[in-house]
Amino acid sequence: MSQKPALLLLPNLLGDVRHADPFLPPSVAKAVQTIDGLIAESMGQGRRYLGRFETKAAALEMPIALFNEHTPDDHIDFLLEPIVAGQRWGLISDAGLPCIADPGSKLVHRARQRGITTQAFVGPSSMLLALMLSGLPGQKFSFHGYLSREPRLRESELKSCVQQSQTEGSTQIFMEAPYRNQHALQTCLQVLPASTWLCVAWDLTLPTQGVISQTIESWNRSTLPNLEKKPAIFLLHHFKK
Repeated sequence: MSQKPALLLLPNLLGDVRHADPFLPPSVAKAVQTIDGLIAESMGQGRRYLGRFETKAAALEMPIALFNEHTPDDHIDFLLEPIVAGQRWGLISDAGLPCIADPGSKLVHRARQRGITTQAFVGPSSMLLALMLSGLPGQKFSFHGYLSREPRLRESELKSCVQQSQTEGSTQIFMEAPYRNQHALQTCLQVLPASTWLCVAWDLTLPTQGVISQTIESWNRSTLPNLEKKPAIFLLHHFKK
């Protein structure tokens, strides 16, 4: 493994499991052994991540810098300075892949502007795992991140997703904060046409994993899953008649 200065985009687990080996390839463990510090969304997740691997110094002594949705843009260059000075730092998201539905892309964008070597590593993505498990078409899809919290805007966005799916033949994917999952599901059942397929996948890779993929008509005849406080992905597709 190279020791040259670089920003390493490291995958994280999708949930709190005891062993990382089944979910992260050996290349990740080797990469973590080379880093001088870690950029994370939260201190707790950063320490938990480092504790899963062998590191240059004891995990509790490794420097961690925070970068999340509250970090001002003018702090980005400061976060990159150790790499410019010759060090190797990792970047993680709280779960899954950095830069996907999290602010890490801003850091990578600036790193590329400054000519900093950036390397990505393979790991789990809840969005792609959900698409694979849904049975919905994966040839063309759109990921919308989080829909609006405002009810009318959310309904409008869902209707737009259906229209886009009909027009393009694409699968539409979005996510929600765990404490709003149940409301998001209820809104889907109220707004989406009866023939639209909706897949909800939660706790992916965990023993409590669940995936339900069926039409809105079938959803409305079913007992709804309890999605409270569970990371979930929503996918919809409107098949052409």
